[in-house]
Amino acid sequence: MKTLRLLTLLLLPIEVLAAITVVYPKTEVTDDLRQKYPIELLSLALQQSGKDYRLQVNHNVSMQLRALKNMRLGRDIDVVWSGTSKERELRLRPIRIPIDKGLLGWRIPLIRANDVDRFGAINTLQDLQALTAGQVHDWPDVDVLKANGLTVAKSASYTGLFKMLAAGRVDYFPRSVAEIWLEQQLHTGKALVVDPHIMLVYPSALYFFVNKENHELAHDIERGLETLIASGEFDALFNRHHGDYLSRARVAERKVFQLLNPQLPEQTPLDRKELWLPMEPVE
Repeated sequence: MKTLRLLTLLLLPIEVLAAITVVYPKTEVTDDLRQKYPIELLSLALQQSGKDYRLQVNHNVSMQLRALKNMRLGRDIDVVWSGTSKERELRLRPIRIPIDKGLLGWRIPLIRANDVDRFGAINTLQDLQALTAGQVHDWPDVDVLKANGLTVAKSASYTGLFKMLAAGRVDYFPRSVAEIWLEQQLHTGKALVVDPHIMLVYPSALYFFVNKENHELAHDIERGLETLIASGEFDALFNRHHGDYLSRARVAERKVFQLLNPQLPEQTPLDRKELWLPMEPVE
């Protein structure tokens, strides 16, 4: 039996034997369109290595914290894209290129349709502090919002937050410019709308993370991303996926509240201006 298995392997094409499977986690949302960009970017980056990488989704739905933990322990997950924090960078290996160019920290409130005028009356951060934001309990954004004096109610799950918002248990759910319109479309039956008045902005980065010992994968992802940046393919892909959202955000017409992010690691490459979208302070 062992001889037959060995002969079978020897007869396989070299490219099949050389394939390297990279597993990423499945999210709570079926056919989650928010995942198209990071998956496409990761695939392009790994293609630059010249190796035969094959991306594969883990079909067991994982909450973000569980996916990160399983990857840290070497269980079933090879790469996760997630917002960075000091704690995450201690436990995992970040590829310090913000694949979202900082958009994770550009937050627009998702609100109930009958609260549009209520949010239109918000003029200061102190006004917003009287309301309650919803967040998933293990997201770094919880600490960011709290550090800036904002009230936060936590949910055990991402999908549960939309129910909490619709039911009036929270006043708003601050979402990234890259996410909010897709999410609003997915929850049209809940009478939720994108607030047209305000935006919260804080420095944040969406990174690819791998296990600390997975040096080869980390190197290949980082080198691939740098190659795509140098060739202009990174920006082209980013603009194709996010250009419409940035136009719809109408940032210049919003009241923008700049927040501090105490969870941002010191190693964040803020000095590499080409990696970030510019956000000028709004008076």
